[in-house]
Formats: sequence, C-alpha cells, structure tokens
Amino acid sequence: MHQFTNKLITETSPYLLQHAHNPVSWFPWGEEALSIAKNEDKPILVSIGYSACHWCHVMERESFEDEETAAVMNEHFVNIKIDREERPDLDHIYMDAVQAMTGSGGWPLNVFLTPAGKPFYGGTYFPPKKAFNRPSWKEVLLGVKDAFNQRRNEINAQAENLTEHLTQANSFGISSPAAAEFFTKEKATEAFTNIMKNADKVWGGFGRAPKFPQSFIIQYLLRFHYVNESAEALKQALVSIDKMIDGGIYDQVGGGFARYSTDTEWLVPHFEKMLYDNALLISVISEAYQLTGNKRYKQVIEETVEFIQRELMHPEGGFYAALDADSEGEEGKFYVWKYEEINDVLQDDGIIFSDFFDIKRGGNWEGENILWRKKEEKIFCSEKSISEEKLQKIIRKGKKLLLEKRNERVRPQTDDKIILGWNALMNTALSKAFAATGNETFRQLAIDNMQFLIDKFSSRNPGEYSHSWKNNIAKQPAFLDDYAFLIQALIQLQETTGNTDYLEKASMLVNYVTENFNDTESDFFFYTNANQADVIVRKKEVYDGAQPSGNAVMAENLHRLGLYLDKSEWRERSSGMVNSLGNAVIRYPTSFGVWACLLLELTVGTTEIAIISEEPHAVLRQALKEYIPHKIIMSGTGGSNSFPLLSGKEKTAQTSIFLCQNYACEIPVSSVDGLIALIKRKELKIS
Repeated sequence: MHQFTNKLITETSPYLLQHAHNPVSWFPWGEEALSIAKNEDKPILVSIGYSACHWCHVMERESFEDEETAAVMNEHFVNIKIDREERPDLDHIYMDAVQAMTGSGGWPLNVFLTPAGKPFYGGTYFPPKKAFNRPSWKEVLLGVKDAFNQRRNEINAQAENLTEHLTQANSFGISSPAAAEFFTKEKATEAFTNIMKNADKVWGGFGRAPKFPQSFIIQYLLRFHYVNESAEALKQALVSIDKMIDGGIYDQVGGGFARYSTDTEWLVPHFEKMLYDNALLISVISEAYQLTGNKRYKQVIEETVEFIQRELMHPEGGFYAALDADSEGEEGKFYVWKYEEINDVLQDDGIIFSDFFDIKRGGNWEGENILWRKKEEKIFCSEKSISEEKLQKIIRKGKKLLLEKRNERVRPQTDDKIILGWNALMNTALSKAFAATGNETFRQLAIDNMQFLIDKFSSRNPGEYSHSWKNNIAKQPAFLDDYAFLIQALIQLQETTGNTDYLEKASMLVNYVTENFNDTESDFFFYTNANQADVIVRKKEVYDGAQPSGNAVMAENLHRLGLYLDKSEWRERSSGMVNSLGNAVIRYPTSFGVWACLLLELTVGTTEIAIISEEPHAVLRQALKEYIPHKIIMSGTGGSNSFPLLSGKEKTAQTSIFLCQNYACEIPVSSVDGLIALIKRKELKIS
C-alpha cells in the first residue's frame, strides 16, 4: 500500500502547485501513479483544471482541502491532478468521455478510470453537499467505490464500450470526400448565410450568452466582404469588434481581453485573461484596422500589446499563459470600482469620466462598476457640450491614474508557465499588428519571441520541440497545435521581415509533423506524436473552438508553404483536408471558422507578391498596411533561385513589385499603389 503523500510539490505548473498542500494524496500524471493503480487494483480519479479556472478553485476549497473528504479519496482511489494546459491531449480524451456519458463538460473535470486507464464515470463540479440537482462529492466518491468493488464486470464493460466509442468517434476523414465542385462561390456564400443565422446584429457576436469572441468567424466575415463587397458581412464583423472593445470584456483601464462575457452586451466578463484569446483578437482587429483605418482599433491593438508586455511577459521574451479571474478569493475584485473611489482618484475629471464609462453610485454590476463605453465619443461630446479632444485627454489621464491605483491592489495570480502553441499565436498576432500599424516594436517583439521559442523549446533532435517551459525546464513533447501554430508564426514572420530562414525552418517542421503525426488512413494529423505512449487513443481534432484546430492551421500551412516552395503534394493535401470535412464546414461554420477561411481562399485563389528593391523593408512596410488577406509575399534586394516566387527577379535601380499566380507574373509595377490597382483588376468576386 502506497504512502499518503502529496507528490505535486516538485511540479512547475502553478495549477498543480496550488494543490500541492491539499491533504489529498495527489500524483501528477505519470508511470508512478499508473503503476500503483495496477498493482493495488484501485480505480483512478483524474481531476483536471487550470490555474485561471474559478470553479476549480471553488471545488478545491470545498472538497480537496477538507480532511474528511481527502481521507475518502486517499483510501479508495489513486488521485491524479492534471493541468489541462500542460496535458491538453489527456484533457481532450477524458472530456470527450465525460461528454459522451453526461451530455456536457467543463472544468473542473473529474473522471474515474479503471486501473488500466480507461474511463467509466465522470462529471465536472460537484458541491460538498447535495445541491443544484447534483450529488455531493462524497456521495459520488462512495458510489463509485461501491460500484467498482461490487459490480466490477459492469464497470469494465462500461470502460471498454466508452473507449471503443472514443476510438470510433476518431475515425472521421476516412469516408469519401465531398464532390469535386466543393470549392465554389456558392458554397462560400452558403457558409456566410449560415453564420448570419446565429449573428446578434444589435450587440455583435454569435449566439446567446455566455458569449465568446469567436474571432475566426469575424475573420471570415471580413474576408468574405473583401472578395464579395458584402456590406452585411462587414457590418456584422465590425459591430462584433466594436461592442467587444467598448464592453467590459475589454479591460478599459489596462488593456487586454477577458475570456468571455457572461451576458449579451459584453458588460460582465469571466475575468480570467488568457494569452491565446488576446493573440487571436489582436490578429483579427489588425485585419479590421487594415480594412477600415479606424483609429480606435489601432489604440486597442497597442493597449493590448502593452498589457501583454506589462503583465504576461518573461524577461527573456516568452509570454505567460494566463491571469486568474480571482484575487483575494473574489472573482473580478482586481478590476471593479466604486463610484466614490473613481472620483477620489480623478477629482475634477471624475464626473465626465464616470458618465462616459457608465460608473454609477450604486454600481452597474453587483454593487460595483465595470468600465464600459455605452456611447460613441462624438455623441457623448455633443450631449455634454465638450470637445472630443478634451474628452480624450480626460480619458487618457484617467486611465493612467486608475491603472496606477489598481496596481496597489492584490493582483490575481499569474499562470507563469510558457506554452509553445500559445506563444506562437501571439507571435503571429505581433506580425499582423506590425503589418497593420507599422509599429516596429511589434515586429521586434515577434523576432525576439521566436528566438526564445527556438532556444528554449527545441531539443537536440531536429524538429523535436517541447510543449511547455518554466524555470528553465521544458516539459512534455509538443502536440500538433504547437507545431501548427509555430509553423504559421514562422510563415508570418518571413512576410514581415523578408528573412527566408523562417520559411526554411517552417518547411523542416512540416516534414517533422508529416513523419510523426501522420494518419495513414486520411489526410488529417493526430494530436499526439507517434512516440507518445501514455494515451489510450490518438485523437484527431478538427473543431475550431476557443483556439484554432491544429489540423485547420496545418491545412493552411500546407497551402501557403506549398506555394512558397512549389510543393504540389502539400497543396493537394491541404485541399483534401478541407474537402474531407465537406459540407460540415458549410453547415456549421461557427464550429469550423478557420476551415471556412481556408475554403474561401482556395475558392478565390491566393495572390503572390514579390518585392525587389534597394530598400525592400520600406516598400514591404507600405504593402503590408494594405488589406490583402489571401496572399503570400516575399521581398529582397534581388532574386533567389531557392524560392520560385523570387526566381528570375533581377536587381534593378527602380523598385519592382511583381503580382504573380502559379509563378507567372504580371509586368512589374514600381509602387504599392500600382500593385493595389493591379490586384483590383484581377480579383475574383463572389456573386
């Protein structure tokens, strides 16, 4: 019988360390715990959460810190704690199992396994006493213990059936692909129509509360407008961005976005801030800024990057994972304000500032105030008979003073592990922010961050990367998402710097992914490396959720790199992946947003741009400011036979910008204005 000791104290994950002093005999996932379960023939309790998860903290306080409850857990189970952000592969498997059993999922995720690691029962949050139509946690523990001891055959059968279900659910992509005429203007328009069925045309976004940003859908609408001149698509995209950046989901004082809004109006966020949400929103707002020139978008991009630098940046250039929703045991306490507190800090400016941000004496949420913009500045200034210049001065000064005041408070905990894939998403966002704004700080941040990722996450074996890093320790083999997002970031970084080393690195990583994540029976890739042995099923993920699907981003990478490097087999695999999903992308575009964007690009074609100039960076900067979403772009002082797009391009005294398709180029133009005029003449329009 193993000793009851909590084994989490030597871990680096902030979430696991939060549980390191529980009276529960927690193990990290690994051979020790799994061997004990087999040797002692005990069921395994796997409890999964993450550092910024509010209800994870609640269940810890109520149950895992309770001596009596812990005694039950220690006597009858082998207890394993998992940080879902360190082991998303295990989270995907056991979340699917719980959803299959119960019809719903979420975190904390608590799932019971046989000693062989196969799931047979589970759920999410359980209260300490029976409530909310949920049994108490102790009732669940004792019920599972009795079933395991008294009805073992039923338990084993349930576990086998559930594991078989997970395996069968993973067999998509093997059936016949969609018809050859799948990549059509009509299909892209049908996807747009289905998006608009879920659109909130008043408050922006899609579906009902709780509302998530769904940046991929906004991106699709912007791009659909670009190729189709659809006023309806543009309006819905921009109202979604506008209402979010005016709402409480956006931190009006310190910049940065919370994970989602609990209401329709984007006022009350779930206050945790995740790196990936901010990365994805910076990316799509950068596209909106390129398209519209709206200065408010530029301001939000800059404020959000400043937030990332100030609160989520490692001194060596990596980005931390998240900020907790709670501080001092209360969700949102760090971010909300009393009316009197605002006016005490801002003095004479307090009344105007409070009126503009809807700050009330009794609060606008549970007796407190969440800052949000209810009116446009122009309308507000007209009503208050003040100039826009004066209002903006009051806002700038007020935000600065409130940020200084807020920094005196007890901060939410920072989840300071650094995740490869999430950093790559932020790297792409910084490249896009540089493209849109021309702010050199953003490009340098991306360059420095990429060097950090290559230095800290890569191993001696070529192409082999780790998933997370903290305290100079890289852990866990990287997953498909990590590689897909990293390749995407390398492609973007080549576009913004002209440094072709990034393309060569991306190409090498695609070869590694193809060798180690390949599914021989379909065009898709597995989530886990072929060498990873501690999962009961190798899953293939295709849905675009809070983060893009690794398969969707790999399909996009294969298309882009296939063009850059003239690899037709990569382009064919890319279109085959989209084709294999078929009409699911069209019917359910809000679950396949990245796929829908790629479908649109494959339908209308990709613009290929080559810039040859004595000052390529200056010309490149001008070109990047333009909204040309479906493009590849290379730049330099002369041609290069290593890359088809640059082949045969001779150095000249005058700038030469080539517009190409399938490596056949138009007569070069000498200015970006000339390039845009040429693109407009050649663009395909979806009617």
